[in-house]
Amino acid sequence: MKRIAALALGGLLAAPAFAGGPAMVAPEPVVEPVPAPVVVAPVTDWSGFYVGGQLGYGDIDTDIDGYDGNGAIGGVHAGYRYDFGRAVVGAELAYDISNIDIGEAGDELDNLTTLKLMAGGKIGKGLLYATAGGSWADVKSDAGDPDDGYVYGIGYDYMLNDRWSVGAELLRHTWDSFNDADIDADATTLQAKVGFRF
Repeated sequence: MKRIAALALGGLLAAPAFAGGPAMVAPEPVVEPVPAPVVVAPVTDWSGFYVGGQLGYGDIDTDIDGYDGNGAIGGVHAGYRYDFGRAVVGAELAYDISNIDIGEAGDELDNLTTLKLMAGGKIGKGLLYATAGGSWADVKSDAGDPDDGYVYGIGYDYMLNDRWSVGAELLRHTWDSFNDADIDADATTLQAKVGFRF
């Protein structure tokens, strides 16, 4: 009986110690912040020499009724561009061949040469630009070739990779004294282009 009383008394005395004693609390896990992934936009650099080809459609119109024509036109081009970061400038020489019949007299646009300056801005991997320069036409005609003309227009190129690009160009050509006959003439060309940069 004394032993039971002693154990009971010991338990009663020990209870407050357990009840009020420091409780062991497990530390909360520390969550380290995960840095957000940094998305780096692809860097496009248009600087360098390039060559390529183009193919499309041409429409010739003069100030004489019935003396006009349209058809396929295509050729090759070469140029150089310099990339300033957001802006790009350059120059391009293009040569196109064609068999566009002009009027009913058997006249025909044989080839077309343009030398253009261009300036534009980058849009992602694309390049939107304006262009202007000189235009020279060779016409199969008894009346001779047109005088030197000029050309202006817009274009867009998209960089597929470091070397290859595709695009399109819309140009307006104007000549005075077309075929040495005091005929004013205009031509509109729309061509798809592919280029290879060195």
